Amino acid sequence: MKPHPPSSPPFPPFLPAIRRLLPRAVFFLFLFSLGYTLGFLSSSSSPPPQPPQFHVQTQLQSQPHDQIPVSTSPSPPVAPPPHDLLRFRTKCADPVPQPDVLRTVLDRVYNGSSPYAGFPPPAIAPLLYPPPHRLRGWGSTKPVFRDLIESVRPLTIIELGTFLGASALHMAALSRNLSLPSLILCLDDFRGWPGFRRRFPRDIPPPLHADALLLPQFMLAVAAAGEADRVIPVPFSTGSALAALCDWGVYGDLIEVDAGHDFHSAWADINMAYAVLRPGGVLFGHDYYTAADDHGVRRAVTLFAKVKGLRLRPHGQHWVLSPKPLDP
Repeated sequence: MKPHPPSSPPFPPFLPAIRRLLPRAVFFLFLFSLGYTLGFLSSSSSPPPQPPQFHVQTQLQSQPHDQIPVSTSPSPPVAPPPHDLLRFRTKCADPVPQPDVLRTVLDRVYNGSSPYAGFPPPAIAPLLYPPPHRLRGWGSTKPVFRDLIESVRPLTIIELGTFLGASALHMAALSRNLSLPSLILCLDDFRGWPGFRRRFPRDIPPPLHADALLLPQFMLAVAAAGEADRVIPVPFSTGSALAALCDWGVYGDLIEVDAGHDFHSAWADINMAYAVLRPGGVLFGHDYYTAADDHGVRRAVTLFAKVKGLRLRPHGQHWVLSPKPLDP
């Protein structure tokens, strides 16, 4: 009897699974090697990439409207704004003697004559409205005017923003009642603002061509009130008019700021007006409490008071700064 041949050892349990996966692994390695080889051959035979080309058109070349010329040179770095943009003029010309202020303004603005001479001209007179008993204004007769005129007793008053002249004529009447020979300079371009006629259709006549007729309507009210000798229009923007007064040496004892109500306009007006304020004089203005609040006039005057070390106090809708320090 032959002995049985020895039985072979059993296969490990994971070997059948490896046998099933082996063809797939070999096929994957073959595809990976083939792709790598083809990619290497194609990259070595292709030329190196060229930098992008830019075509800069000149003004003489035709150019479609929807294309913008491209420049290959880098834009230069933008430097921070110089500090001069935040500075305002603080030194003006030597002050003109008080008796010569009116003559200086008339010579510089009206060639030495009064703007009310021969006013109104025949071509404009029929277009103007008769001045009402009470002119249109905003807070134009508030107690702040009487309080400041009685305390400061100004000889020269400068008003920024006049419109129809309600506050200017009120200050003229207060000065006359106090026997003060106060001169009131009204700085305004007398153009109004977009849409102002729709708000005041019965106060201002229709425009004559490009003339808003706001200046002659104001002058008619001044003449009717008998104040043509002390209320003088300076019909320019507040910035250019204040710069001119600074050059001429015309200073104010009391200055009212009531022109632009946005922060930037109010900030510029306050700074430039302070330069032509006499030492000991008072700067005040309107619109301290408005819908803009800290985004408009109030922000500008609050910041200015902090910068100059002045005391700021509200007076109804108005604001008042402490007197300008006397020169040492």
